[in-house]
Amino acid sequence: MHALLLSLLIAAPPKARPEPPSAPWLGEKMPLPLAVQTPEDLAFKTAAEKQYLEFNLLASGKVAWDREDFATAAEKWESLLRMPGLPAELDTLVRPLVKAARERAGGAAAAPLPIATETSLVPGVTMTAVESEPAPAVRQAAVAVKGVIMGGGSNGPGGAVIFLRRADGSTPRPRASRVKAVVQKDKRFVPHVLAVPVGATVEFRNDDEIFHNVFSLSKPNDFDLGLYKSGAARDFVFKSPGPVNLLCNIHSAMGGYVYVVPSPWFGQADATGRFTIKNVPEGKYVLEIWHEHSSRGVTAEVTVAQGMAELSFTVDGDKRPPAFVPDKAGKPRQPQLGY
Repeated sequence: MHALLLSLLIAAPPKARPEPPSAPWLGEKMPLPLAVQTPEDLAFKTAAEKQYLEFNLLASGKVAWDREDFATAAEKWESLLRMPGLPAELDTLVRPLVKAARERAGGAAAAPLPIATETSLVPGVTMTAVESEPAPAVRQAAVAVKGVIMGGGSNGPGGAVIFLRRADGSTPRPRASRVKAVVQKDKRFVPHVLAVPVGATVEFRNDDEIFHNVFSLSKPNDFDLGLYKSGAARDFVFKSPGPVNLLCNIHSAMGGYVYVVPSPWFGQADATGRFTIKNVPEGKYVLEIWHEHSSRGVTAEVTVAQGMAELSFTVDGDKRPPAFVPDKAGKPRQPQLGY
């Protein structure tokens, strides 16, 4: 049963990101006041408040999970696991959820989590004892990694994609998501370069008053969306990491990129070259940079820690344009046909 509940929770996240409910029951205080006039009333009130707190932490963690705030979900469920006297059945259910939430948040628990074991201190009554887990060697606080990219030749550094991989552990797979559209407007791709995580669904929307046929020959992410009119949109799921060159089979001057990132920690340089990667756990990383006009990427080892200085890197602008712009069959365009 626990495995079924877990699979239902994490295997099929909702399509939309619901806002946390504003109902008064999901709060710090019980909505039902309980008067205490006798010892029996006190025992009843204590039991009710404990049950309410268990439910509150369990439910608020689920609300945070549904809006993809995995750090908050993990904090709520970790607080639940630290409650004394937590039923072993609830502990068994919640512990895998904490692990899944922490993995997606890209960090570890701030303090050791207790390990629940059932004991029978009172005949006929099952209690829960706790043992301490070993403390983690390093507390992984979230850090905003900031820096500037220079170079890029006459095109400048804008659009460079920067991402981090763990050097001292495994890099979690980014959560598949639906990201903002790449719009076809004035015979251009907007944005010209879009960084997305592996598994992301990208919408290609035609905002021109003419037809477009977006495609790519970049294997293994090659695709062909076919011909579609003004106001229409087509989707594609990017399942493999790397750069994907976007083209239009009708307009040879149109070009752009989707860069598929194999990490949850990534960002893009703005027109001035500045970038920020948020919520990076402390630790050692390999930083990689891709730029459309550089024939080779940049790779560097960095240590992420609180108070770290801004980073600075330079990319080349030496990449030559292709000999010809291919059509979706991979053949040179024929200008006499009005491409």
